[in-house]
Amino acid sequence: MSTTISGKEKTNEEIEKIVEQTESGLHKIYPILKPGDWIGLKAGAIKSTLIGDEENPKVVIGFGYDTPDNFVFLTHKHLETMDANKVLQEAFQNLENYDTEFEYSETLENKVLTSSGLDFSSERILSPNHMLKAHQMLNSEELLVTIPRRTCMMVISRDAGEKLLSSFVHLHQQAWEDDSYGNAPIANMLFVIKEGNIAGTIPLDN
Repeated sequence: MSTTISGKEKTNEEIEKIVEQTESGLHKIYPILKPGDWIGLKAGAIKSTLIGDEENPKVVIGFGYDTPDNFVFLTHKHLETMDANKVLQEAFQNLENYDTEFEYSETLENKVLTSSGLDFSSERILSPNHMLKAHQMLNSEELLVTIPRRTCMMVISRDAGEKLLSSFVHLHQQAWEDDSYGNAPIANMLFVIKEGNIAGTIPLDN
């Protein structure tokens, strides 16, 4: 993952509301996963590249404050008065403290874990401690994880067997293509997890 936070300038009018909401310190900052072609990048949101590179990002991490009304993304203007390293540290610490749990899927022989339904369920893939729990629950050294859309996460052992893996990919594709719940898309790929960290990806684009 690139730790460079970058973004384009926004006008004073565009950032005025953001500054008012964030300077109070009442809202927590979180990382939020977005596809590499996220329109927010053109609008000036700062980002860290998770998958891909700066020239051709596949998945990026935006940063912003979770407010009662919406998620307010940080822009380049914020970095004029904020320490980028502290932004990263605060965001990932808040994510680490965000409580989500894994559940076994009975319909998939208890060999698939789900952790979905909360605002930052998908982003928890960025927490090694959280993913280490999945290693333990599935008794597997290598995991495949799908986070097709925000609030969604499913996990399976890479050596689960062809039938289960096929069902797992099918469920991923269903979630990826289903926007009826309004959850923003993240990535049409599987993430390979080793020792709690992202070790690679398997693209599923046709």
